[in-house]
Amino acid sequence: MPSHARPESAIEAPPLLRLRGLYSERLAPVSLDLAAGECAAVVGASGSGKSLLLRQIADLDPGHGQAELAGRRRSAMRGFEWRRLVVYCQAEAGWWDDHVAAHYTDRAAALAIMSRLGLPDAKLDALVHELSTGERQRMGLVRALLQAPRVLLLDEPTAALDPAATALVEAELLRYLAAGAAILLVTHSPEQAARLARRSWRMAQGHMEPLWT
Repeated sequence: MPSHARPESAIEAPPLLRLRGLYSERLAPVSLDLAAGECAAVVGASGSGKSLLLRQIADLDPGHGQAELAGRRRSAMRGFEWRRLVVYCQAEAGWWDDHVAAHYTDRAAALAIMSRLGLPDAKLDALVHELSTGERQRMGLVRALLQAPRVLLLDEPTAALDPAATALVEAELLRYLAAGAAILLVTHSPEQAARLARRSWRMAQGHMEPLWT
């Protein structure tokens, strides 16, 4: 069960993200609503379809069904517009330049988030190969947060982190939720799901079943 109470405002608010019958060849139809300020979690074994779901929502893979953001249909938006508002943050971020700083247009804002995530300022001026796996993971989250998405799709955001760094990431996510965003969290950790989410599903072979709602 979730470790924090669900605010009444989140219960009454209209959905920020609405999915209806979203499916693909390897993903059974999924329908769910996410309200502003709400985190929902999907747990399950590797290969169960969790990442496929996030990619389907982000419109990165072909599929079928309906997705809406604040009442606006995904089909009425261009792909880059949707993905600017509904951001997919994968476990291992992609890098198109050897220099970390080249990936961040707002240095001051990046440094502020980095500080809250326990990353020294010097990491922004490092080379990508000089970062540890956990540092690259957190820097990927910084990139996602800098886009100020309405919905954040997180794929194992703390998989490479120790407990102290995990706590900092979770605190930042709660901070982002309090600002009115919504998060769909994929995690191998039921404990993390309980700490962050108000509802949770288990994914197995492309099918989702509720754990607690």
